[in-house]
Amino acid sequence: MEPVRILLVDDHPIVREGYLRLLERQPGLSVVAEASNGEAAIDAFAAHAPDIVLMDLSMPGAGGLAAVEAILACDPRARIIVVSMHQGAIFAQKAMAAGARGFVSKSSPPEELVSAIAKVMSGRRALSTDMAQEVAQTTLGRDDIAALTRRELEILQLLAGGMSGRTIAKSLGLSAKTIQNNLSQVRAKLDATGDADLVLKAQRAGLTQTG
Repeated sequence: MEPVRILLVDDHPIVREGYLRLLERQPGLSVVAEASNGEAAIDAFAAHAPDIVLMDLSMPGAGGLAAVEAILACDPRARIIVVSMHQGAIFAQKAMAAGARGFVSKSSPPEELVSAIAKVMSGRRALSTDMAQEVAQTTLGRDDIAALTRRELEILQLLAGGMSGRTIAKSLGLSAKTIQNNLSQVRAKLDATGDADLVLKAQRAGLTQTG
């Protein structure tokens, strides 16, 4: 199988070097080009046609959002994941509205970036856990989301993405009973009348990572 070809865009050489080392250690991932600003990113995308673009937001000249829009104007099929130090929900929402398929904060664990690449390559959308919480808090309320454990939030995201309880259990390596117990806790914490209501609340909060 051909490796996933990645274009890495960030204006800080040390940051790019760190991501390069991380990604090159992962089986099936290969960084084929780097860029330090939006204009260079657009040129590099045209020259290398990468499978995934990892795009910073704050850069000299044309920023990341402008670069996202320009790349998608050239190729609407481009898969772009924004990787940014900005953690407010508004930044993730703007990035996704511009056409990015994912948003990962730079404070996330390295495995979340690797996971986001896999999700986007499979046709899903991806938010790092901290960003999913930020986005959800703007809709469901901070107290509601803060009440969920990390596992409960993960299960809720998968449910909102269309997975059944049995499929979630298999995906996470847990028993179906454990998943149902967690969903029962989530329904209680979010005051949901059932799974359908739970999915609706999660989707309205932007927690779904599919599509």
